[in-house]
Amino acid sequence: MEPNARRRQSRCPVMGRRSFLGTLGASALAIKVGVLDFASELLGGEPATQPARGPRIRAAFLRPNIKRFWMGWPGACYDIDGSELLYRRTLTEAATRLGVQLEFPEKPLYDAAAVTTFLEEVQKNPPDGVILNLMDMSRWGDVNRFVQARGTLPTIVFSPMGTAFTGHLNPSSRARNVFVASTQDVAWLGTALKMFQAMWRMKNTRICVVSGNASGDRQLDPVGTTMHQIPRARFPEELAKIEVNDDVRAVADFWRKQAKRIVEPQEQAILNAAKNYIVARRILAAENCQGITMDCLGLVGSRIIPCPPCMAWQRLNDEGSVGCCEADTSAAISLLLSTSLFGRPGFMQDPAPNTVNNTLMGAHCSCPTKLDGLDQPPAEQILRSHSESEVGVSPQVLWRIDQKVTIMKFEGPSSMIVGTGKVVRNIDTPPSGGCRTSVELELDGVPDARDTRGFHQLFLYGNLDLGFRAYAQLAGITVGHI
Repeated sequence: MEPNARRRQSRCPVMGRRSFLGTLGASALAIKVGVLDFASELLGGEPATQPARGPRIRAAFLRPNIKRFWMGWPGACYDIDGSELLYRRTLTEAATRLGVQLEFPEKPLYDAAAVTTFLEEVQKNPPDGVILNLMDMSRWGDVNRFVQARGTLPTIVFSPMGTAFTGHLNPSSRARNVFVASTQDVAWLGTALKMFQAMWRMKNTRICVVSGNASGDRQLDPVGTTMHQIPRARFPEELAKIEVNDDVRAVADFWRKQAKRIVEPQEQAILNAAKNYIVARRILAAENCQGITMDCLGLVGSRIIPCPPCMAWQRLNDEGSVGCCEADTSAAISLLLSTSLFGRPGFMQDPAPNTVNNTLMGAHCSCPTKLDGLDQPPAEQILRSHSESEVGVSPQVLWRIDQKVTIMKFEGPSSMIVGTGKVVRNIDTPPSGGCRTSVELELDGVPDARDTRGFHQLFLYGNLDLGFRAYAQLAGITVGHI
C-alpha cells in the first residue's frame, strides 16, 4: 500500500491522480500493489490544489399527492410512498459510494407548476445532470415539456415498470443528452449516477500527450477531456535522471513475481521498464495529468530510449489511470471512458482480419492485466521482449477462452463504434508475427471480418454494448456498429 503521506486529495478543480482513483469507489483497491511501496521521494509529490468535487446531480420525483392509485397502471398495488423511499434510498446509497453530490427538491413534483419551478431552478443554477423519477404514467406531458425546455442539460428519466407503454417513450427517449431508463430494475438508479460520474470525470481529466515539439492544451468537445501536449524530448530527458535504486528494483520485482514466466527479458531490460513507469508517474504529477499517451514507437525506433513503455502503460491502466500507445488521443479517451464507466481497462490493439476463420485478430505490445475489473485478480501474463524491436519488456497477457468481449473506440470526441464478440484463442509470437499480446475474436453481427471499422479499438471483458450506448445517448455522442 502506498504511504499514508501520499494519500492526500488533489486541491485543483481538475482532479489529481489520487482523487481520480478515489472516485472509482471499490475500484480504488486497484492502487494497492501488495508488497510494493513506491516511495514518494522518487515519484514526486502532487501539486497543491483544491478538493476535487464529484458531479452535482438534481433528482426529483414526479408523482401525485395521493396514497394510492385506482385502476390503470401502475395500479392500486403500487406503493407510492414506499416506492419513493426506495428510490431515494437507492440513489443516496449510490451517491455516497460514488462521491456524487445528490440534491432533492424539498417536495416531490406533484403537478405541472412544480415541474415549472424545478425547471427554472436548474436553468438558473445548472447542475451536472438531472434525474427525473417518473411515478405516474399520466405525467409524460410534464417529462416531455422538461426535456424540450432544458437545453442540453444531461437528463435521465427513470421510468419504472408500470409507468410507460411504447407510445410514451417518444419523443423524450430519442432526444439528445437524454436517456430514458424504462425498466423494472430499481438498482439501475446506481448506474444512472455512475453514468453522470463518468461524464464528469471525462470533463475533468487531463491526459498528457508526449509528442512532437509543441506545448499547449486542447479540449475535446463534447467529452470535455483536456489533451495537454508536451514535447516528446521530455520523456528521455526525465528518463536520464532516473538511477537504479530500491524503488526501481521494487517495481521490477513486482513484475517478475507477477509473471507466469519470463522468456526473453534479462535483468537490465526489466529495470529499464521500471524506470519508464517511474518517469511516467513523475510527468503525470508535474503536469497535473491523470493519463498519458506518447509517440513511443518513434523513440524506440530511433533508439532514443532503450525500452518501450509497454509495462508502464500496463501498470497505469491497471491502476485506473490511462497509459496509451502512439499518441492516439481517441484511444486515450476510449481507455478513460472504459475505466470510468465500468471500472475495467481496455486493451488497445491493432486489428487484423482473419479471412480464413472470418474472425478478428487484435494485437499490441501493451495490455492491462485487470481485465475482469480494477478490484479483481489479474490475468496471467508472460514477460516478453517488444516484438517489433526485440528490446525491452512487453507483456503477453493471456485472455480467457470463450470470454464475451466488447469492442469499442471513439472515432472522434463526438462519435464511437461499439460491437461484441468472444475470445476463441490466444496467438503466440513466434510462430506468428505481430505483437506479444495477440487475441482472436469471433465477432457478433459482422458477416465479413474485413468490414470491421476502426483502428486501435479496445477489447474489453464483458457484454458492455448497451452500457456504452446508454452513456453515448446521455452524453450526446453518436454510436455506430463496428
